[in-house]
Amino acid sequence: MRDVLAVVTVVVVGVMVGVEFAVAAFVNPILDRLPNDGGLDARGDGARVLGRVMPFWYIGSVVLGAIWAAVTWGDAGASFVTAGTLLLVLSVVMSILLLVPINSRVASWSREGVPADWKQQVGRWDRFHYVRVGVIVLAFTLLAVALVRAG
Repeated sequence: MRDVLAVVTVVVVGVMVGVEFAVAAFVNPILDRLPNDGGLDARGDGARVLGRVMPFWYIGSVVLGAIWAAVTWGDAGASFVTAGTLLLVLSVVMSILLLVPINSRVASWSREGVPADWKQQVGRWDRFHYVRVGVIVLAFTLLAVALVRAG
């Protein structure tokens, strides 16, 4: 059962990392290059859609990591699971304090109701997001190391 929990946790976190990395490295840069601020509507839609899904994914990842850490406490690799889970907690705190407030504003924008500083706001969100991606990549790496050490 521990092995199943470990694999499920690594897969769930790994797919989340992939999605967030794709947003940072590909999706938003592509949207930002569209002419006439064409990516603005897509960013707003993405903020609404992902804003509904990602909280469950992030919290679910933390819960899986916490359960895995609890059932392996004292075993080889448990410190990696604990450290990875703590980084996932940090990513949730970062999300709530830094990214969600901006994301909520972006989700409410329409072409007629965009603030003058909208580019600065999405640029700030992107910078915070890059840091968060780094945190979750490191969390994923630690969890993957724990999985290998457990095997």
